[in-house]
Amino acid sequence: MNASSVPDRPSPDHVARIQAEWRRERPDLDVSPQGVIGRLHRLADRLTQELYQVYDQHGLHEGEFDVLCALRRAGEPFERAPRELAAHTMVTTGAMTKRLDRLERAGLVVRRDATVDRRGRIVALTPQGRELIDRAFTDHMRNERRLLDLLGAEAEGLEQTLTTWLARLDAPPATHTPPASPRPA
Repeated sequence: MNASSVPDRPSPDHVARIQAEWRRERPDLDVSPQGVIGRLHRLADRLTQELYQVYDQHGLHEGEFDVLCALRRAGEPFERAPRELAAHTMVTTGAMTKRLDRLERAGLVVRRDATVDRRGRIVALTPQGRELIDRAFTDHMRNERRLLDLLGAEAEGLEQTLTTWLARLDAPPATHTPPASPRPA
């Protein structure tokens, strides 16, 4: 299905039906935020399903894909310290250890002592790991393009809107400094 085959006014979806029920039951509340937030939540679930299909085709789980991507993005010699990998994939070092164990058993990464600091460890892509992530990432980008193309021209401003929204959510809360009290005369 392409974007042009989707009607401009789709019939009420799951979120619209929930909103209608809430409007009936709680007419005193503005439930319009559910229209955006509810659909984003449902969209995230659907997109995740679509992305997992590509990972599965390459015998990977999402976390393993993320680790291999972080190593590949590092550039030659395609290696990072485990803590650095954890930071790049936003997981705990314990979760990273489990991922690395699986990837090492599969022959996709190797762990070794750091050459500069013998106390540290380094994780590196093997040639087999690099070949796999290059294929998987190519398919992943093709899949993301397919998903975004469902929007057609409507996709043009979406990235900036989402970037702005996320930046505002991630911004530290503004601290309110009360005005200085007048000095007694």
